[in-house]
Amino acid sequence: MRHRWPAVLSALVLLVPFVASLKAADPPIALIGFGLVPGHSLDKSGLSGQQICQVDDATNCIDRATLGGFGSGLTYTGFDDVFLTVPDRGPFDGRTDVPYLDRFHFMHLTVGGVFDYPGTPNIHATLLDTRFLKAPGNQNFVGDSSEFELRFDPEGVSLGRDGTFFVSDEYGPYINEFNRQGHLIRRIAVPEKFLILNPKSDVDSAGNSLELYPNNNVLGRQANRGMEGLAITPDGRYLVGIMQNALLQDNGLNSATPPGRRGLNNRILKIDLETGATNEYVYVVDAINQGRGVNDLLAVNDHEFLVLERDNRSLVPTPGSGNAAAAPNLKRIYKIDLSQSGLTDVSNVASLPETGAGLASLFINPVSKVLFIDLLNASYKVNATKTIKDVVAEKVEGLAWGPDLPDGRHVLYVTSDNDLYTGLPTQIFAFAINGSPSGANIRYEAQQVAGPMYPPGQVKKALK
Repeated sequence: MRHRWPAVLSALVLLVPFVASLKAADPPIALIGFGLVPGHSLDKSGLSGQQICQVDDATNCIDRATLGGFGSGLTYTGFDDVFLTVPDRGPFDGRTDVPYLDRFHFMHLTVGGVFDYPGTPNIHATLLDTRFLKAPGNQNFVGDSSEFELRFDPEGVSLGRDGTFFVSDEYGPYINEFNRQGHLIRRIAVPEKFLILNPKSDVDSAGNSLELYPNNNVLGRQANRGMEGLAITPDGRYLVGIMQNALLQDNGLNSATPPGRRGLNNRILKIDLETGATNEYVYVVDAINQGRGVNDLLAVNDHEFLVLERDNRSLVPTPGSGNAAAAPNLKRIYKIDLSQSGLTDVSNVASLPETGAGLASLFINPVSKVLFIDLLNASYKVNATKTIKDVVAEKVEGLAWGPDLPDGRHVLYVTSDNDLYTGLPTQIFAFAINGSPSGANIRYEAQQVAGPMYPPGQVKKALK
């Protein structure tokens, strides 16, 4: 079946300018916005009208310009409400008849007015531009899992201080730095323990990647569980990445065929961009059943970070995912502190135990987790009768700060990854954070950037 979709997304409904007033009774963290970007929207790649299909099902196709997957990773550029968003490897899990050309978008996001899901979403999204991610020789990076030299599965994204941006790659895992036109500047080295020896593009009859089989790999990241989150400190000196799940050598899988996930001890990698020095720390995930794992990382300041954990449960599951509607159990944002006393650097620890409890015998202290936002809390209402829990998608994957509100509260955006399913919109939630000691008590530091990545004049022109 061939699908044809209407012209490029321009905006969601914006009702009235939002003017917030901070009162003593206001909660430390408040849900102030919700928006939907339709799954059938098109980007500005110039590929509109061309089809990309599932490699083993020529009837399952979408437009190559489908605007989706961008909720996997986004970051604020620091100016004019412009965000940089990076879709992941494209549709059909990277198994396509023609290569999905990796790309990134500049998007204008604002929040205003009173929202009432699904009638009047109050987050306004305007797509400004789409650009391709380019390898040396002006070759396109692609999502196709069989293109080993050029395959790239973007996940986390962070802005450099000099107008560049960094993207973590789940296939590697690697970290690539690009200029604002999307051309690769350099690849940041990660320790070899994170890399697999034998990459594979095929899957078994049950859909499990052959990379997971012990006869192929016993070290490195799990298939489709690479460096999911990437943050940068406000001064731009340190990159901090986090894996979605435990490495193979960290008891990430059992020995059965096909393997199953079991390890809870996840690695955080901190990289000094000036010296290349690295440190590694342990983050213990809540659980590994129901597709649980870490999906993003965001700097609060130079030592504190927000970590997003989620399951794959939803009352509105992704079409074609095979998942039945089920109440979600885990969509949480934790706060961690890499300067905590006694934190153990595990760079020289070859293998971590299966559970958090097993760390004590090795005298390893993991990062402490403090619950920051439970997205499933019943107080987060999207209308008179529904909460986030009733409407949230399976894959909540993106975190980004936005510009502060007039009253000084910080704005935190949370986005979903729709995996480019055209029948499923991308969700955008906005929270207002009162960072004062009587509020959420966080010391937020905005990222230092040299100047606008996207010309202010072009932003104004696009919004007319």
